[in-house]
Amino acid sequence: MSDSYGDVTGEYFALRDDVGAVAGVHSLIWVRGKDAVSFLDGLLSQDIAAMDSQSVAKALLLTPQGKLRATLTLLRDDEAVGLICDAGRVDVVLEDLARFKFRVAADIDLFDGPVFDLIGPNAAPALDSAGLGPPAGWSVHDEVVVANVPLGSIPRYVVAGAVEMGTVARMAGRLAFDAVRIETGEPVVGRDIDEKTIPQEADVVDASVSFTKGCYLGQELVARIDSRGRVNRHLRGVVVATNVVPPLGASLVFHGKTVGELTSVAESLAVRAPIGLALVRREVEPGTKVTIEWDGGSVAGEVRLLPLDDASIQT
Repeated sequence: MSDSYGDVTGEYFALRDDVGAVAGVHSLIWVRGKDAVSFLDGLLSQDIAAMDSQSVAKALLLTPQGKLRATLTLLRDDEAVGLICDAGRVDVVLEDLARFKFRVAADIDLFDGPVFDLIGPNAAPALDSAGLGPPAGWSVHDEVVVANVPLGSIPRYVVAGAVEMGTVARMAGRLAFDAVRIETGEPVVGRDIDEKTIPQEADVVDASVSFTKGCYLGQELVARIDSRGRVNRHLRGVVVATNVVPPLGASLVFHGKTVGELTSVAESLAVRAPIGLALVRREVEPGTKVTIEWDGGSVAGEVRLLPLDDASIQT
């Protein structure tokens, strides 16, 4: 993914106020065959058998110990399921699918064409202009897959196929996308959350886990914490008090104790400050002032609830 196409500010406002296209954020895997649904139902946290055809749902791929391997968006078809994952985790997902595919009538295929995130309030009209009418769930037009996957409160469609996105939307790079992603509170697996993360820490359970389906990989820890436990960390937003962008890995310090680490950072025009994401100790409540420290520097900051672009929940 390019950092920018020459105008980060213009790209940012396209994503937030018009429509922008970002390449390389996601990958698409298809699992096809008569056992596709039952195979994935035993592996993932979502009740795939209960999904309607052409519907979209979130799911988690966990370790046997119940920690996060990947966050997924599922595309349900009659005898096929699409798995949209962070591009940086596609090898992990393919590895796990292959490992657990034993005597299963299903084929696993990685989509090898371009995949774009089309983001912004005018994303649906942009799809219309490309002849790809926006779906409520997901659809296929001339071998181009379009899936409705909102980015927080901002419309987003993942488009997989040979489409010249630059003709219907402004191309946007990593810097603009990261700013909007952090504002909306969407973590990247392998960066903000990883295989040390419990799903409840990342606040992904409500959208991604069925507690009424049968067993799946890693279920025990998720169910135990849901019924009678609590977690020691929470994914939070961090707002920097001055116009200094801390480096990745900077420590959040509260009363002399490190309580978190910045995993994503960006400059936010919506918040009008540098912002970041961090897994923060649960005793540090939203609204708490912290010191952000790194080798050679420090700056004041504040821990906040996500999403950062929702003023109604900020203290």
